[in-house]
Order: sequence, then C-alpha cells, then structure tokens
Amino acid sequence: MFALLIIIGGLCLLGYFALIAPFRHWTNRGVLQVSVAKLWLENLKAIVQLNPVADGLIKLYEMFPESRYMGTYQATKPLLLIKDVDLIKEITIKNFDHFMDHNQFADEESDPLWGKNLIALKGERWKDMRATLSPSFTSSKMKGMFNLMLECAGTFVDYFRNDNSETVTVELKDTFTRYATDVIASASFGITCNSLKERDNEFYIMGKEATNFSGFWKNLSILLMISSPRLANYLGLRMFSNKVSHFFRNLVLDNMKEREMKGIVRPDMINLLMEAKKGRLKHDDHISGVMDRGFAVIEESAIGKEEKRQKIELTDDDVTAQALIFFFAGFDTVSTLMCFTAYELAVNPPIQEKLRKEVDLTLEECKGHLTYEALLKMEYLDMVLSETLRKWPSGIALDRICVKPYMIQPERDGEKPFHVQKGDVIMFPLYAVHRDQKFFPEPNRFDPERFSSENRSNVLPYTFTPFGIGPRSCIGNRFALLETKCLFFNILKNFEIVVVEKSVVPVKLSRKQFNLNSEDGFWFGFKPRTKSS
Repeated sequence: MFALLIIIGGLCLLGYFALIAPFRHWTNRGVLQVSVAKLWLENLKAIVQLNPVADGLIKLYEMFPESRYMGTYQATKPLLLIKDVDLIKEITIKNFDHFMDHNQFADEESDPLWGKNLIALKGERWKDMRATLSPSFTSSKMKGMFNLMLECAGTFVDYFRNDNSETVTVELKDTFTRYATDVIASASFGITCNSLKERDNEFYIMGKEATNFSGFWKNLSILLMISSPRLANYLGLRMFSNKVSHFFRNLVLDNMKEREMKGIVRPDMINLLMEAKKGRLKHDDHISGVMDRGFAVIEESAIGKEEKRQKIELTDDDVTAQALIFFFAGFDTVSTLMCFTAYELAVNPPIQEKLRKEVDLTLEECKGHLTYEALLKMEYLDMVLSETLRKWPSGIALDRICVKPYMIQPERDGEKPFHVQKGDVIMFPLYAVHRDQKFFPEPNRFDPERFSSENRSNVLPYTFTPFGIGPRSCIGNRFALLETKCLFFNILKNFEIVVVEKSVVPVKLSRKQFNLNSEDGFWFGFKPRTKSS
C-alpha cells in the first residue's frame, strides 16, 4: 500500500513538472496569463492546426484589455506579449540597446546559412552587418534595379496577354511567387528566369523548397526550433536542407567568381554584396535626388548609417547567407503582399477603378514609358499598398529578446514595476494592433483613404508597422514595395482583376502556415481591358 502511494505521488509530481510547472512561469513572476488548462487547449489546437495562427493572436491581444502586457507561451517557451503601443515604442526604439536581438533558434555551427544572416545575427555583429548592407537598399540603389524589375513585370504581363481567353483564371499565390522569383533572380543574382514559362526551373524549385513552411511536420519542426533549440539541434532540424544550402552557396560563389574574372558589373544585389565585401558601399540617396514618399517606407536608423562599421570582412558564407535571406524574404512575403492586394482590388471594384485611372494618367504623363520617379509619385497606389499591409501584414508578429535587464515602470492603476530579465523573449502582436478598432475604425473594411495625405495624421505612431519598428526594421522594405508597384502598374495597365467562379470571398486564412495565406488558394481572373476601360 505504501509503495502504491509512493508511485501515485511520483506520478503526480511528474505530471505537475511536465504538464503544469512549465506554464506557471508568468504567474510566478506576477504577470497575467490565462489558465494552464486553457494554454494546453490552445497548444493542442495549434498542433493539430484547428485555427489560423493570426486568429489566435487576436484572441490573445483581446484578453486582459486593461493590461499593457501579458504572459503567453509558444509551445512551452514563455513570451511576454506587449499590447500597448507606447510600451512597444519604449522597448523597440527608446531602449533598443536592451532589446537588440531577435530570438535566434538556429546557431551558426549547426545551420550557418541561417545563423549568419542579418535577421539571426546578434549584438555588435548585427550592427556591423546592418551598417555594411544598409547602403544596398537606398532609394538610389533601388533606382538602379528599377528597370530590371520593370522588365520582369513586362514579361509577366506578356505571358497572360498571349492567352486569348476572355478572362484568364489564375491562382495568384503560385503566379506571384513566380514573378517574385524572376525579380530576385534578376535583381539579386543576375540570372534571367521566366518561371511562368519554365515552370520547373531550378531557381524556382529551390526557392519553393527553401520557403516551404506548410504541413504538420514542418510546423512542428519550427515549434521545436523556437521552443527547444538544443533538442532541435540534437535532432538535426534545420531551416534549410543541405540541398538548398548547397545550391545557393554554389550559385553565389560561382556568380561572384565569374564577375571578378570577366569584370562584369550589373546593378543587382550580388554586385552590391561584392562592393560591401570590399567596403566600398556608402549611403548616397542625395545622388539621385529621388526620395520615397511611400507611407510604409522606413528611414534607415543611425546604426545602419555608421560608416565606421562598414569595414568588416565578409566571408563567402556571410555573403551567401545575406543573399539567401533576401531570397527567403522576397520569395514568400512579397508574393503574400501581392496576393492580398489583388484580392482586395478584385472584391472592391471602385477602388480598382480609381487606381486604374491613376495608372492611365501616370502613363500619359510619362508618354508611354514609366519612370522610377513617376512610379514613386503615385499616391493612390501607395495608399492601396499601405492599406493592404495594414489589413494583411506579411509578418503577423515581431519578436525581440532582452539582452540586459530592464524595468517596465507602472503607469496604470494596480500595476507594479516589472523586471524583464536577460533572455526573456518579447512579442509584439502586429496583426492584432493593425486590426484594433481604437486605431483603425472598422478594421476589417479595406479603405485606402486611411492613408491619404489628408488622413495620414490620424494614423497614430507605432500602430502601423508592417516592416517592423526601430533599427531592426526590415532592411528590404523599399525593394519589396518597388517590385510590387512595378507589377500592379503593369497588370492594371492591361487587365482588370476580377472575381471568378473559383474565387473564395471572403478569404479563409490557412490553418497550415504561420504566415498569412489563403486556405483555398487565391483564384481570380485577369480580364483584358477594352480600349474604353
């Protein structure tokens, strides 16, 4: 009998430490969190993919509405969810040195092409790399890549113009991903692709494999890498397969070698990385005299402009890692922006018509030949993209890790000082903030007028952050916006984007991916414009 009691007591202790104790982290530190039972329920829902991740983020954000922050978990990993925009500003900008790094879940030794990229680097090494790469993304550098993007957009449109159908039915995620592939191949790697015609070209196939995060096992692998990096490393889990790493390493190194041997100079990312490797890149927006007016464009921070940091030696792996992360970001996240832009234009015909008129007027002013300057001056196009990024941000949450202790001072009744400890992971629910009716009335309504010159002042600071906040914001935001603007200018010049029989309206978010996607695909039509339309 005594032995049985010991066994039962042991099982109870085991159950407590395995099932309950990991989820009492925030309670023990005096931070609000939901019950352990509810946490387990939500974890199980996430594992079996019952609901879109974005929906769960909004549910979290709406809990404890009077609290500026709350505790939650990713699997068993504690996360401090920051809900107050002023506190987000305080953490990401005013006290950036306390929260400099992202939560890295793969190290350089186990996964060098992930661990060495700009997103994963930490501390001083990140600062050095940011300053070294930042001059590659100025407005003048984008102007150098503009014609490459425009050429890809022209090839895209020509493919569908050659189809004699009254309306061409298109699955947009696949189609726009192929355009993004061609842009990256040309503007980043100096390779000409036509992924709509050559559907199984190696560049596209490798990109598809590198960015495939759908499915139960892939999501489980990512959860393990985030919540238990050591276990993931022990199990040999990697962000990129050996096949993908080998392909991109050879692609970059062979490309650079050939250019060095033949003296090839091309206005693309490989050339800029080669210049960065030699320490010859400088911020030079003043040269072109062209500055972005885009609402979502982020001005580079002082850290990114520190010339004294631009002299680090880049190894071949460093250069390959940056080239791969540019591809990684551009392949999926930019095509997501394009899909939701097309979706909103199709289901909101008056908005599409107004944008089409701006396209026609711009083309008339350019005498039939679009210029970089004219594209950047298109205010309504920028409003449409800004509203798409507001409603459907490609990244639904941002993270930071505390690198040195920090105190959140009490501001509201009942609050106490809270000590954020070194190693604590912070999360900002970007998607939920963008859909908070306090900041954006009728948040589910697509309304580009929110970002008109008359209304922009109503958008409170740090409530619209599609490319991140502060010094660690997305370095490629200009690149993403420019290639998207090039594409939609050319599409609307030639087509109407219309709802077809296979369209799913309203869109149902996928439950199988972390980022935003459609459960049933983005099926819409390209209807050739008549002369009068």
